[in-house]
Amino acid sequence: MARSTVVALVLSVVLAGAAFGQDLRVGAPEQVGIAPERLARITTTLNGMVDQRRLAGTVTLVARNGKVVYHEATGRRDVEKDVPMTTDTLFRIASMSKAVTSVAIMMLVEEGRVHLDDPVSRFLPAFAQTTVVVPPPVGTAAARMAATAGTAPAARPITIRHLLTHTAGLSYGNGNPFEADYRAGGVIGWYFADKDEPIATSIDRLAKLPMDWHPGDRFVYGFNTDVLGVVVENVSGLSLANFMQTRIFTPLKMTDTSFYVEPAKADRLATVYGISGTSVTIARTPDPGTGQGNYVAGPRKSYSGGAGLVSTASDYARFLQMLLNGGALDGARLLSPKTVELMTSNHVGALYLNGTLGFGLGFEVTEHIGRSGRPGSVGEYGWGGAYHTKFWVDPVEKLVVVFMTQLLPAAGSDAHITLRQLIYSAIVDKPDAALPKVALRPAS
Repeated sequence: MARSTVVALVLSVVLAGAAFGQDLRVGAPEQVGIAPERLARITTTLNGMVDQRRLAGTVTLVARNGKVVYHEATGRRDVEKDVPMTTDTLFRIASMSKAVTSVAIMMLVEEGRVHLDDPVSRFLPAFAQTTVVVPPPVGTAAARMAATAGTAPAARPITIRHLLTHTAGLSYGNGNPFEADYRAGGVIGWYFADKDEPIATSIDRLAKLPMDWHPGDRFVYGFNTDVLGVVVENVSGLSLANFMQTRIFTPLKMTDTSFYVEPAKADRLATVYGISGTSVTIARTPDPGTGQGNYVAGPRKSYSGGAGLVSTASDYARFLQMLLNGGALDGARLLSPKTVELMTSNHVGALYLNGTLGFGLGFEVTEHIGRSGRPGSVGEYGWGGAYHTKFWVDPVEKLVVVFMTQLLPAAGSDAHITLRQLIYSAIVDKPDAALPKVALRPAS
């Protein structure tokens, strides 16, 4: 490669990095072993999905070896108003909040203030005596949903580890034989943004309701991480919002991540669309509840550690890069490397997806490529959110991926697996592959 070409490329990367401000450094794909012409397939494919009205708009960020090599927006932030999607768009990240709350609780574990096998009742006394559903001994599935189901004391206490691994037996109440009681108690489903009370009040009522399973017996996805968020509040003496702001967001320079959107930023919040089973194209969802929601206007009192955060692709990528780096970023250390290793190891055996994938302390974990059935690496970890957002970290490839959109429901969408295939097909060399080092001569 000619010296002038290399110099020009180096200078362009430096200038691009400066333009990113507080975001991760920008690099050329070739510098980190990624083929740019293959990476460009992401834009073409996502634009195609937008044109087919399968998605309204997206923001995708790919970083390898600590350098952002792809950060692009497609489509519209608001279709009806014809507002283009931009890379600084704010997204409701729903269950991607769980990873942040899991880090928060592990920071307290590192400080010796919490232990993984502590009963949660040590911090939240309402959970001292929990009950589980006892279905009728015989009958069809429909019969099991009848009011004849009973309750019994839980076989063992819920621990912090159970909550982190979603093995506490806590669902979101939907489908529980006592679903009517969950609804009457105002603790049904993952959405808390409209609640006119602190989440600790809601969780105290949850503790009195019968759980789906005995702790430790099943992987049950539900209120587990919301309970952990209240533990963080009780142990730290701070609201979850204040803890995250002071201990996570400020140190990591995540300037656009919060539980609610400030009015000055409201125009950057993406509109939610959905594809239902009866429709093949997107339609704007209604305003209440999990549609557009109360993220700008509303009570702003409930801080849901399980599904409450709003963020940007670049902010969330900084959080993930911290994890990939072993718990630190730009001089700010949140966790030790051994804690990150513990969090991203399988703790549930074959309880999650029958062992196709594992589950750690807040993350889905890949233990075997063949069993996973998808491109990736052993040791990869990640999760997603109800609005069809997705993230993963691949330590082998030194890869961070954030995919943001706002699609709920997302019936039949293949955006996630398509994106994964496109990204891994673009990796053609080791993550530390670099251009030949060329000394820059001072100007004469």
